[in-house]
This record gives sequence, C-alpha cells and structure tokens, in this order.
Amino acid sequence: MTKNETRVKYLIVGNSAGSTGAAEAIREVDGPGAIAIVAEESYPVYSRPLISEYLAEKCSLERMRFRPADFYEQNNIRTFFGRKAERLDPAGKTVVLDSGEVIGWEKLLLATGGIPIVPPMKGVDRAGVFTFTTLDDAKAIDEYLTGNDRVVVIGGGLIGMSVTEALLKRGAEVSVVEMKDWILNVLLDETAAAMVTDRLEEIGVNLVTGHTVASINAEAGAIHSVTLDDGSEIPCRMVVVAIGVQPCIGLVDGTGIKVNRGIVVDRHMETSAPGVYACGDAAEAYDFIYDECRLTPIWPNAYQGGRTAGYNMAGKPTEYPGGTAMNSLNYFGVDVISAGMVNPPEGSYEVLSRNDDGTYHKVVVKDGVVMGMVFVGNIEKSGIIYNLMKKRTNVEDFKEALVAEDFGLTSLPEELWRPHLELPEAAVVSAVAARETGEEVAGE
Repeated sequence: MTKNETRVKYLIVGNSAGSTGAAEAIREVDGPGAIAIVAEESYPVYSRPLISEYLAEKCSLERMRFRPADFYEQNNIRTFFGRKAERLDPAGKTVVLDSGEVIGWEKLLLATGGIPIVPPMKGVDRAGVFTFTTLDDAKAIDEYLTGNDRVVVIGGGLIGMSVTEALLKRGAEVSVVEMKDWILNVLLDETAAAMVTDRLEEIGVNLVTGHTVASINAEAGAIHSVTLDDGSEIPCRMVVVAIGVQPCIGLVDGTGIKVNRGIVVDRHMETSAPGVYACGDAAEAYDFIYDECRLTPIWPNAYQGGRTAGYNMAGKPTEYPGGTAMNSLNYFGVDVISAGMVNPPEGSYEVLSRNDDGTYHKVVVKDGVVMGMVFVGNIEKSGIIYNLMKKRTNVEDFKEALVAEDFGLTSLPEELWRPHLELPEAAVVSAVAARETGEEVAGE
C-alpha cells in the first residue's frame, strides 16, 4: 500500500439514495467491515427532490437531510466528500480520486447517479444558464434571481415542472419549452397531461410544445431572449435546462464493464466485473413490467437497488425484486400518480379509463395483468392498483371495476384482498414515496 492509498472492505462511489441503502444493508450484515463513501458534493446525503423546496422557500439543509447528521459516524463510514472518482481499475481493485488519493477495495458499488442532458445550442454556456439536479444548482439559481425575472425552462418533464413551480413561488414569469407534443410525456398520457396543462395555463405559465430552443441570446453579457426552432423569440433573463439526465458512467469507460444505456447489472446488482456492483440512475436494473433490465431512475428504486447490492457485497445473497417507473406528484395543486407502462404500444394491450369531474383514472392491462396506471385528481385508491400490478395479480374477472367510481378493496374478490393485499394506506404511502424521484431520462 502506497503512502496516499487507503484500503477498505467496501467502497461506495456516490452519496444519495442508493449509497444510503447499500451502507445500511452492509451494516446489517457486517458491523466492523470498513466502508468508505466518495462523493463530488460536499454535503451529507440529502433528498434531491427537495431542491425545489430550497429554491421555492429556502428550506434548510436540516429539513432536506435523508438521514440524521451523525449517520456516517454512527455507521462508522469514512467519507471523501468534495472529491471526484476519476479512474477505476477493476482488476487491481482501486479507484483514483482527483486529489491523487487512491482507495483500494474488496467490493465496490457504483452509485454515481445521473448528469444533466445539455443539448448543443448557441449560447448555452452563457452566464444565466443553469441546470437543476443538485443543491448547488438550486443555490446558484437562488442567487441569480431578482424577484421579477422572466425565465425560460427548457424541458417539460419532472425536472422542468419542479423548477417551474419553485420559480413561480419566487415570483418569476415562466415559459416552458417542450419538444414533444405534451408535457410530462414520460410520466403521463395525453389526456392526463392536458389536465396538468390546463392548470399551468390557468396560473399563467406560457407553455410551448412541439418546439426546441435553437439559441440563447445575450447583449453585453446579459441574456435577453431565446430563439426557437421556428424563429420565434421568447424574452427572458434566465434559462434553466431541464431536459432530463443521463447515466453518469464515465468512470467505467475503458474498464471492460458491460454498458448499454447504463451500467448493466444482474438480479444481484452485480456488474460484469466480479465484486463491482451498480445501482440507481447509473444502472440498468430489472423492471418487472417490461421483464427486462432498463433504466428506471426514481428514488425508491435506487434505494432498493442499493440495499440489494449492499447485502450481496456483505455476503448475504439477495435478489433484486425489480422496480418500475412510479411517480407521485402534486404540482400546481394537481394530484397525479402514474406507474408502469402508461403509453402502451398498440396491439395486445387493453386500456380501461374513466374521465369525469376533474378526475381521470386509467389502467393498462395485458393478458389479465395490470401493466400500468395513471390517476389524476382523486388518487386515493391508486395504491390498490399498484399492489395488483406489483403482485402480478390476474384481474381479468374484475378488470372493469378497477376504474369504477366506487372502486375500493371490496371491489376485489375476497380471497385477494383479505389474505394478500396490504392496507391501501400502506400502499399509498409507498406510492407517495415516489415523490422522492430520481431524475427522468429524456426520450425514454
């Protein structure tokens, strides 16, 4: 071991939901084994979705904490915060940091998350252009705001809606530019998106769909507008690029670790390199709806994937149960929950829906099994549907009841709800946890 080398049993690169789940699982199995966490940010683990609350009302870091301040001390975890892992050697079992420090490990978890997608456009490097995925991003926008700003948000997905709501609360005038035909197109179908759109327009958001920003224009160093692909202009003082994120997988370049869109893992969250695991936004993990490994970048999946990896790293064989897209939000006063496949391809999928009195319920079924759902407005019973979907329950005999106005547990056969289904409150809590989403992946 060289002078600047540290050796640990478990090394975790990244410091968010997945890394937390892994560290906790490791400690359940292995109390004394040395753990180290490397992270580019200098903060203790915090809930990234709450950066919108920081921007909206400057909520404290204490409120944003995902774990208590003494989490690392209590779990005997050595931290290397404010450092970047720059080089990985799976054969030599070392990681080199940007500080020059070398960390040797026996088991490694890559929980590196995602990085913002910033498309090439003229002026994107100007002062006043921001992304919105970290607390530092929120702080930078907060410092730039003057109180009467015109802001263009590029991207109408989860990140775009999150920053839009926060900016509105700060008194900004916001225009959202979305290249697809409707906002939240990964999360919602066209009908549900239209309901959110109506609310956006009602509160004064200028929504432009089907277009992209071609250039960000400035004079004397100050942004004054953006030009769209059709030549029209939108005046603004600030631009937030919120198109989405892509897996942060640069650390595995040249290592031989198998990569597709993200780092490919098996059901134990292990990569193609023995002893190297991955989870969260950086990994392609098992999706029980699509029955394949794919990117499902949301907070609960990252945490569960991390726990699975942690158990296996510590020698407790554990199979990842699988996750799927699941998102719960309340933006602009509209309650929305979606999960699984919300925009199925034509063919063998059956779509059941009800749309009345400001409420929209949609359930997607294939071969008698629920494959996806969207609830807008009254979301109280959505947890029951999610449980049916998660358990792969055959609903063929009562599928019409799933979107009935009076749907509830008693709408199901008694042999299902009494011994097998959890209380709906517990399921809804699980669904609401999806507000702790990771970032969406644009174009998915």
